Amino acid sequence: MRRATSPWSWLTNLDPGHGRDHRRDAVTSLAAARLAAPGARSRRGRRIVVHRFSPMEAMSSVSVLLSVLGLLAVAALTLGTAVSVASEFSLTALERSRIDAAVARRDDRRTRAVQRAHAGLSFQLSGCQLGITATTLATGYIAEPAVAELIRPVLEAVGLPAGIASGTATVLSLVLATVLSMVFGELVPKNLAIAHPMEVARSVVWLQAGFASAFRWLITGLNSAANAIVRRLGIEPAEELRSARSPGELSSLVRASAESGSIDPGTAVLLERSLRFTDRVAEDLMTPRVRVETIDATDTVTDLVALARRSGFSRFPVVDGDPDVPLGLVHVKQAFSVPPARRADTAVRDLARPVETVPSSLDGDELMTRLRAAGLQTAVVVDEYGGTAGLVTMEDLVEEILGDVRDEHDRGEQNRVRRLGDGVWALSGLMRDDEVDEVTGFRMPHGGYETLAGLVVARLGRIPDVGDTVEVDGWTLEVLRRDRNRVAEIRVQRSADRTAGHGTVPA
Repeated sequence: MRRATSPWSWLTNLDPGHGRDHRRDAVTSLAAARLAAPGARSRRGRRIVVHRFSPMEAMSSVSVLLSVLGLLAVAALTLGTAVSVASEFSLTALERSRIDAAVARRDDRRTRAVQRAHAGLSFQLSGCQLGITATTLATGYIAEPAVAELIRPVLEAVGLPAGIASGTATVLSLVLATVLSMVFGELVPKNLAIAHPMEVARSVVWLQAGFASAFRWLITGLNSAANAIVRRLGIEPAEELRSARSPGELSSLVRASAESGSIDPGTAVLLERSLRFTDRVAEDLMTPRVRVETIDATDTVTDLVALARRSGFSRFPVVDGDPDVPLGLVHVKQAFSVPPARRADTAVRDLARPVETVPSSLDGDELMTRLRAAGLQTAVVVDEYGGTAGLVTMEDLVEEILGDVRDEHDRGEQNRVRRLGDGVWALSGLMRDDEVDEVTGFRMPHGGYETLAGLVVARLGRIPDVGDTVEVDGWTLEVLRRDRNRVAEIRVQRSADRTAGHGTVPA
């Protein structure tokens, strides 16, 4: 039976069974091929054989061509996804200050494009999400049939039945397209953007900004709908990321930078103390009243020198019977302005200078500003009832930032911290929670106290005796020394360490 003529039948060849096989007498036009009748011969007497492609063969060739074009489209769409992902992560990773500095240093079009995009961050991020969604959906729609068409013939060639080969090809194409899109369209650009945000942003943001401008109407509509839903939840949408950081957040950044080696550990400690200083008030920074040595207004300069030698302090509030009403402040070096022959007859009242009075709730920054503005080194801290709570000096403020600054007059402060062994300390009962944490790692629980001694008193419910111990969050606190009714020194040790070395600790 003669095969039906097909519109795809255009290729002609010479019959290989007739003479030598060469192609110089092949029919070279589609019209000649269609007009050639079966069994016709050429002018040289050779029989012409017309090879006619079947519709299925032609359609298979077209399918392969479409698959190749589909793969090219998938590559382009994956690139579009990568641009949107890189733009999103680079914009969110950049701080406004860094962008402004880059513009000041290198004022080119791409850097300014990054600055403009960051100024409208909410809109640009919505554009990135639209781009990612659209390109990902299109990639899945195109990639599955394109890849499956290339895989199915291979599976059929290895002997799989047509039905099984088709299903397997579909599953493999979905897995392959998903993996490639995720790796090259999302993960790789994301990691690059996080590692080098400014460089990546300069490379891709202008493309993303152009896409967002083209679909501004759609992005604006989607943003409005999302904002309406968020407002219904009682939250006001933010149009840009918050660039400012709280002192606590900055402290966390400093610690993370020190751990990664970006800044020196000593510098990190200094920065942390500076940030923590803003949260301190005068009550936290002062020397409490129980440790303040006062001198009576009627005492002489000789008494002043003797008190300085005995206490190790150099500044003393001058009182007239009532310590809550200081008349002024006297420094021991003022004694040397009085001739030796008159020191026994000169009252310290005559040397007293006015003293600044500050409330106990005054924050550290304002306290330092007041002392510097008044040209003073010391201020009396007054509590909410008007009584004297303690004394604060400029040295106290500096030590809060720089750490202990000791000189030959600090004899009374030499033993605030004593290391008794590995993981064992003897600490002053007046040390604050942050100071204890910095030395030992023990974090005092919150309560109505501010010092280590206050914690022990609160747990015992009475004035402690020497030898009393309390267990707090796996730590053992033992009273080592008392100064009248004040807990002067406390032993701090982890409970497990103490149990291993000294037996059971009494509750």
